[in-house]
Amino acid sequence: MIFIGNFAIRLYYIWMVILSNPSLNKLEPRLFRTSHERPMAMIQTCPVYSPTPIYKHSELAALLCIQTLFIKDESKRMGLGSFKALGGIFAVAQMISDAAGTADMESVAAKSAAADMNFITASAGNHGLSIAAGAKIFGAHAIIFLSASVPEGFANRIRGMNAEVIRVSGSYEDSVAAAIASAKSNNGLLLADGSWEGYIERPALVMEGYTVLAEECRVEFSKDKNWPTHVLLQAGVGGLAAAIAGHIRDYWDEQPEIIIVEPDAAPCLIESFKAHQLTAVDGPTSNMGRLDCKDASLIAFQSLKNDADTFVTVSDYMAEDATSLLSADGIPTTPSGAAGLAALKKIKLDSTNRCLLIITEGLEEG
Repeated sequence: MIFIGNFAIRLYYIWMVILSNPSLNKLEPRLFRTSHERPMAMIQTCPVYSPTPIYKHSELAALLCIQTLFIKDESKRMGLGSFKALGGIFAVAQMISDAAGTADMESVAAKSAAADMNFITASAGNHGLSIAAGAKIFGAHAIIFLSASVPEGFANRIRGMNAEVIRVSGSYEDSVAAAIASAKSNNGLLLADGSWEGYIERPALVMEGYTVLAEECRVEFSKDKNWPTHVLLQAGVGGLAAAIAGHIRDYWDEQPEIIIVEPDAAPCLIESFKAHQLTAVDGPTSNMGRLDCKDASLIAFQSLKNDADTFVTVSDYMAEDATSLLSADGIPTTPSGAAGLAALKKIKLDSTNRCLLIITEGLEEG
């Protein structure tokens, strides 16, 4: 693939930083499971589960001057409206199963264990909704910390699942700190979707749940052997991107180029790679609310340095423009959900390429 102009220089610089540093170029075992088997077995028992669709969009493909555009639409996933439904619900179920010593979630042991479990997390919206849903389904309790920027529609939907919502003034990172403090003081079970040194196992479960999405794609592409040449994955803390990239590397018959997309206001993965270690970033609030994370997940950073090929940032304006394009084509989403399309417009591939985008969420309520 050939890039031109300043963008090519930026990509070359970022990738040379990674390749020139032995600690970033060294293969290391991933800290999460890339297999879909456990979450798929659990999720298939759910009556509202069905694979989300993959569309081919010829008009957008023509606009982008590429051969094929595949769009995986997560906007109606299990009635929760985003891919996050896969991660949070599976993680809650697996933690209850581990505590009860049984995979039978209808057993007395599982119900008894769940009744004593209080899941606590911070969220930009969708992760909290998934944890609340999992807690409600399996009879546990949930407390969700939301920063001031999270739309009230998310708060209302979470309350509708009998979870407690606590608003935190300040940023998403402030809500994470509040959730950590609450879990420590109240003996709650912190179930974050980000990870850091000493906190890995639970977010690894969340990421394991996301592999269901990648497996659904693998099944579809294997039917006619029409695999994408490029997969674009938007990243907040990086959990989805790392989970999908890991599954692709381990299970897909044909290997695409994997492009990670971040807001230019929150390029925490790119800056971490440049610094050769997890690095927090500063920046204005982005309209890509679910991607506006200033700290990358340790697990995501550790795996994406081996699994990803290219990193791209997009501006709020570019994400808004991509949102309008998708809406005009009958796919309502947010700037977060449209970030992959924004990146695809920026990098300008050619007519030999087949690209996969993930619309990660539907429109917010409220």
